[in-house]
Amino acid sequence: MTRLNDRVALVSGSGRGIGRAVALKLASEGAKLVVNDIDAQHGDAVASELRDRGGQAMAVNGSVTEPDFADRFIDTALEGFGGIDIIVNNAGYTWDATIQNTRDEQFQEMLDVHLGAPFRILRAAAGPIREAARREKEEGRPIHRKVVNISSIAGLFGNAGQSGYASAKAGIGGLTRTLAKEWGRYNVNVNAVAFGLIETRLTQAIAAEQATINMEGREIKVGIRSEMLDSWARMIPLGRAGTPEEAADAVFLLCAPESDYISGQMLVCAGGLLV
Repeated sequence: MTRLNDRVALVSGSGRGIGRAVALKLASEGAKLVVNDIDAQHGDAVASELRDRGGQAMAVNGSVTEPDFADRFIDTALEGFGGIDIIVNNAGYTWDATIQNTRDEQFQEMLDVHLGAPFRILRAAAGPIREAARREKEEGRPIHRKVVNISSIAGLFGNAGQSGYASAKAGIGGLTRTLAKEWGRYNVNVNAVAFGLIETRLTQAIAAEQATINMEGREIKVGIRSEMLDSWARMIPLGRAGTPEEAADAVFLLCAPESDYISGQMLVCAGGLLV
């Protein structure tokens, strides 16, 4: 038996990496998916992959920072699948620099994508969730809904070169705990997962020619020096980076029925690394 049969799950930033693994995991447990990627090619590919596996999925592509994105995301779930049960705010990327080299635009972009976008998505979902919860209460069939916001150990402990990213991820903790208090009356569990070192394109070892990603016309360097990756691996009690699938398992823990009495919590998924 799958534990998320007919639940409707929205996962931002799910065209690649951790987000894709989360979408696949939730779908394998019976959820219907609304996926997203800033690159339509990747978002559409994941939706197609889920349908090929026998699931139901739609893609709402584009940047989560676009003014109309939150409404499009939520409306697609409501119109296409008839409701909202799970929201995973995963979209994001790193744009690193020491503080003296961080421009206002750079700092603000990290706040917008990692904190502003989750806020707007949850605000857009508030009305439909309240209405559904009231209707279910009147019918005597309360349903637990789940929100999982993605943070980072950088948001808990800071990280050199990531003033914007760490500030935004720290803000996710406040947003999560506030929504847990506001939405508890509607049977919504609101939690967060703080990831440590997970194997994605953002944390790949830097080769002779450093990799970049294109974010809305900006070429942004990604990757970590091999010696730093090796150093981090030695600091992790489990001795290695996590996989996207292991990251997805942590998110699933907070989407499953077993977490119905867990809310306002920050789950650290970092192989034991606490720095």
